[in-house]
Amino acid sequence: VQLQASGGGLVEAGGSLRLSCGFSGRTFSSYSMGWFRQAPGKEREFVAGVSGNSKRISYPDSVKGRFTISRDTGKNTVYLQMDSLKPEDTAVYYCAADRMNWPLVLASVDYWGQGTLVTVSS
Repeated sequence: VQLQASGGGLVEAGGSLRLSCGFSGRTFSSYSMGWFRQAPGKEREFVAGVSGNSKRISYPDSVKGRFTISRDTGKNTVYLQMDSLKPEDTAVYYCAADRMNWPLVLASVDYWGQGTLVTVSS
């Protein structure tokens, strides 16, 4: 499996960004997909997850109501729409694929994308 993330950048607080992650190499719908992030000096943390059939979606409280995860089976792509961004959202964002587990947890992820940097200025 290969994951290719894109869409990061610099945005002012209160702004929006949409991250994309292209999936290839296996059957996309067989994998739960998600996003994690890692800020400087901090551990990687879960941001959003969506099951293979899109029926289950999960967010931590820190982003609930501001971030939206979705997937497009026809394009083998998962998206993360980020609205009302805050400086504390600044991090490298990684997409993740998990064949067997729900919800996604750091230790069980099977494949990682290369990361895309999101910087939110105050």
